[in-house]
Amino acid sequence: MTPEMMMTMIVLVFVICLFIFEWVRVDVVGIMMMVLLPILGLVSPKEAFSGLAGNAVCSIIAVIIIGAGLDKTGVMNKVAKPIMALAGNSESKVILLIAGAVGTISSMMQNIGAAALFMPVTQRISKRLGIPTSRVLMPMGFCAIIGGTITLVGASPTIILNDLMVVGGQKLEPFGLFTQTPIGICLTLSALVYFVVFGKLILPANTGQFNKGASELLIKEYQGVNNIIELHVPEGKGITGLLDDLNIRPKFLVTVIGISSPSNRTTNHVPHSYESICPNDDVAVVGKRENIEQLAREYSWIIKDTLETFADSLANTNAGMAEVVVSPRSELIGKTLNEVDFKELFGLNPLVLFKDNKKYYSGLTNIRLSMGDTLLLQGPWEKFHILKNRPQPRALIFASPLEGEILRPQKAVLAVAWFAVALFQVICFDTTLSVALMSGALGMIITGVLTIDEAYGAVDWMTVFLLAGLIPLGIAFEKSGTAAFIAQTVLGFIGTPSPILLLTVIGIMTTFFTLVISNVGATVLLVPLCMNMAIMAGGDPRMAALVVGLSASNSFVLPTHQVNALVMRPGGYRTVDYAKAGSIMTILFLFVELTMIYFFYGIK
Repeated sequence: MTPEMMMTMIVLVFVICLFIFEWVRVDVVGIMMMVLLPILGLVSPKEAFSGLAGNAVCSIIAVIIIGAGLDKTGVMNKVAKPIMALAGNSESKVILLIAGAVGTISSMMQNIGAAALFMPVTQRISKRLGIPTSRVLMPMGFCAIIGGTITLVGASPTIILNDLMVVGGQKLEPFGLFTQTPIGICLTLSALVYFVVFGKLILPANTGQFNKGASELLIKEYQGVNNIIELHVPEGKGITGLLDDLNIRPKFLVTVIGISSPSNRTTNHVPHSYESICPNDDVAVVGKRENIEQLAREYSWIIKDTLETFADSLANTNAGMAEVVVSPRSELIGKTLNEVDFKELFGLNPLVLFKDNKKYYSGLTNIRLSMGDTLLLQGPWEKFHILKNRPQPRALIFASPLEGEILRPQKAVLAVAWFAVALFQVICFDTTLSVALMSGALGMIITGVLTIDEAYGAVDWMTVFLLAGLIPLGIAFEKSGTAAFIAQTVLGFIGTPSPILLLTVIGIMTTFFTLVISNVGATVLLVPLCMNMAIMAGGDPRMAALVVGLSASNSFVLPTHQVNALVMRPGGYRTVDYAKAGSIMTILFLFVELTMIYFFYGIK
């Protein structure tokens, strides 16, 4: 072992320790590698920063921007609807549908692209159904990686496999598009079963970067608002009439925030006191559960188990609550909400007024406002953003974090078109992935799907610097000869094993290499070596190459794979979470892969 090899191994152990013990953030680890490796002379300064301009990193930046554009125009909402309809409130069904869909798509598309496009959908569905994002994002990411094993074009390692299968100057018989499909399907199914059965035991229950929303914090603060409940007014026995006459707010401390009338085919999300509730109407209300139950009993209304009519419009991804304060120069000072027709002016429902250290749940629309008074409002996020973006002086200042965003559904066709242009270039013209995806991202910016600031804001720069820093580590691993040294040492240790044992060793060795260098680098390095190992052991060199190509996707223990790095921050994962879930997944992957090869391909 040369001094360069020894130094590379020390750096590798150091990086693994940083990942495990989390002394610094993972992106800081990446930056440390860019600085440390050239100082130690293991890579050149140019190679140290080559990751920032690497194909993988640029592809991730571009595909995140494309995903943000599809999300901003509401396209991903349309994708989420059928998944939610099929899944209901079942966490297991959500995992099966989302992870299964991503796995299927990644069989014909780069796994990072499939994962990035479905990440906004996954976050929205998790948020709307109240399922921890961490319970869904990691299964989605793992299945995106594994889905690439279903076809020969699903992942970079298998795409380049046929070009590497040369022994003694002779090119071996190439693999077909679906040669590995039985193995890939079984791997994907095993991953789905694994997460459905053991997901709650191995995955953390947090909501990632979407920690507690403003509405959840405000509910605890005001203690007069619990959740949104939908009621049905039955024909014949339900009490009806004008909202003002029904006295729902004064009597029950419950606020009506939506009325859907099938007879008039209208739905009003900011009902006024002069509007009526009629038979067969559906009514959305906010208040304490016990108060709403009392309202239902006295007025003979029926409480629905879940939101039905208002499921989409009042979902917490589209509407919510925010706290605002009357500003010093507000035109609302000295006026009541009724006098300024607040609901008509802002399109928002006032729920609670905090004034002079008192909370008002009833009669608040008739109280004159003063500077510093605080209002809890409910309504569509779009209306909140319009209020926030009003020119100075603003009537109301936001005192709580504002969620949601203003969507641009009119740009949906353009967003889909630019996404299609990017995919068309990859599939039909063999354009480099980063160039094709960046052209789609650029098209979205130029045509106004996203502003350039929104594009910058969408990119998770932690992921970018993490991957950019790991690329020079992989270069050092190969350049110093450390990778070749490890492979040759393993070959000398195992001697002349049986074919299936040899393939097991190849799978384990490839899995290890994929954790520390790129899966493409591991494939390029190990395919020629492992084919020669197979020939010396009397095995099939083609099968050895196939095991390398498949096992290069067995990268779950550390967040070093670009898909794992992509979902790390949105899922709120730590390195230990990957080690916990990924170690079992790694063993399961190898077991299923080798079992299928043993029985399906007859390798004993």
